[in-house]
Amino acid sequence: MKPLVINLAPTGMVPTREDTPYVPITPEEIANDVCRCIPLGVSMVHLHARDENGYPTYRKEVYARIIEGIRNVDSEIIIVVSTSGRNIPEYEKRSDVLGLEGDYRPDMASLTLSSLNFAKTASTNSPAMIESLAERMLERGILPEFEVFDLGMVNYAHYLINKKNIRPPYYFNILLGNVATAQAKLLHLGLIMSELPTGSICSVGGIGNSQVIANSLGISVADGVRTGLEDNIWMNDDRAVLSTNYDLVERVTRLAKELNRPIATPEQVRSMLKLSICRQKLHCLK
Repeated sequence: MKPLVINLAPTGMVPTREDTPYVPITPEEIANDVCRCIPLGVSMVHLHARDENGYPTYRKEVYARIIEGIRNVDSEIIIVVSTSGRNIPEYEKRSDVLGLEGDYRPDMASLTLSSLNFAKTASTNSPAMIESLAERMLERGILPEFEVFDLGMVNYAHYLINKKNIRPPYYFNILLGNVATAQAKLLHLGLIMSELPTGSICSVGGIGNSQVIANSLGISVADGVRTGLEDNIWMNDDRAVLSTNYDLVERVTRLAKELNRPIATPEQVRSMLKLSICRQKLHCLK
């Protein structure tokens, strides 16, 4: 069977220490938590940065510290940074992390393909913003990680491809279970996957109680899964036990083993996505 991509989203923008003591907040905590999960089979990591008060930040200097901590342990894992518009509306801020240079430059960056509502907040992504971020990624040689919550977002990916704002290969995170978008149902996922551009690579993630169902679907019918405390801080639907990133990744590997699905290495995923291989360990930032 085709090796399974495991994409870890360890922090996100929402979970706080008041919600769970296990969410990593500082650059050192995030890097350490990621590195603890790498031996389980994580090949990609979807990063969000936090400031000194624990709030989401766009600042590339903070991302650089996280990237340094990860790449000094594993130079092959694929680094994905966030350009989210959930609470940062300005292009200059959302694109700041795309300006990292040299070995601090991320391999990939998130690109949400439309505006959407979450349970309590909105993520605003205008056509002009999406195209500007896509053009900046293309200019910097950073591959988009398309965040897809519904079928219409896939259609917008085709629109960008036709405008030549992005290049293959195409990688999609299909995120299911959000209250206002597609749900963790095989029909919803199958319809979205059927419209992906030819040759796309896709992982499936689930929000809240949808995570284990979505991950099971991803293992069964997709190229990979996304998991982590960004999407769900609980281990089970009864919300009696708080999880850790390690627990969530370990569950994915256990399910994959039961289904005889091998786990992809970072090198294999780099080959799938045509990303450069082998970086040197980084010197400490001045």
